[in-house]
Amino acid sequence: MLKEADLRGIFVPVVTPFSSDEELDEASFERYLAHLLSYDIQGVVINGTTGESPTVAWEEVGRLVRRAQAIMAARKKRIPLIVGTGTNDTRTTVRRTEIAGQWGADAALVVVPYYSRPSQAGIVEHFRRTSRTGLPVIAYEIPARTGVNLTLSSAAEILEMDGVIGMKDSSGGTELISALAHLTSKPVLCGEDALFHTMLSQGAAGGFLASANVLTNKFIEVFSRHRSGETERSKRAFDSLAPLIRLLFEDSNPAPLKHLLTDRGLIASDTLRAPLRPVSSELKAELEQAWRDINAAGKQTENGTD
Repeated sequence: MLKEADLRGIFVPVVTPFSSDEELDEASFERYLAHLLSYDIQGVVINGTTGESPTVAWEEVGRLVRRAQAIMAARKKRIPLIVGTGTNDTRTTVRRTEIAGQWGADAALVVVPYYSRPSQAGIVEHFRRTSRTGLPVIAYEIPARTGVNLTLSSAAEILEMDGVIGMKDSSGGTELISALAHLTSKPVLCGEDALFHTMLSQGAAGGFLASANVLTNKFIEVFSRHRSGETERSKRAFDSLAPLIRLLFEDSNPAPLKHLLTDRGLIASDTLRAPLRPVSSELKAELEQAWRDINAAGKQTENGTD
């Protein structure tokens, strides 16, 4: 199981590959995950926002978890496997978290309950019950998708729970993480790709970053340089990624990301489950050009011309 001390570095929320008829494409998942395992990432997340969790059945999540475990075993590389178990129903969330533990997950990513717009007391109770399942919980704050903001006092109270090992902050700013740095020693990780370097400077212990699916080594460099005190070089490395990061969120995540993964041959199709749709041809062209630009700049740096 994932420990608080290990919740640091780059974690990659994986996409869920689908065939053209919107069925799970496990062959693509195997090829794609094997590629990610070639990098020094600290863990992967199945069934997060990037994995299209609203349209993936729980039985399918189990299939992906088992396939991921088999891929890791075959390659003799075991990294933490985090499963998104959060729903807007506390009982269902508790049960799914228990099941994820039985599957052998290392932690659960539990989103603030959405749609129902519960009170702060209701949100805290939701996490209190889930934190008692025995599987380490990472709280996930993302108000743009849940429709409710976690207050600072509620966030601090949740992080005080024994079964909660940290938080993913996708609040859209740096206020929460900056304040929590003075209230808790538990790790808070960046969930806003465009703010990654800023949040590292505010005390983030790492990031859960969709963009790290295609910029894996670049994000590892940004993090490692920042951690070693090379803040200016870390900032320059991050700034070079900004144009592509912006484009990756120009349409609903993970639509732009799936196009790039398909373009690179890591998954067979950019199919998303309805109501999400693939990106426009214009955005596809922009994504491909931004990817080429980053690679060209990287080659210049390697050759000492930057």
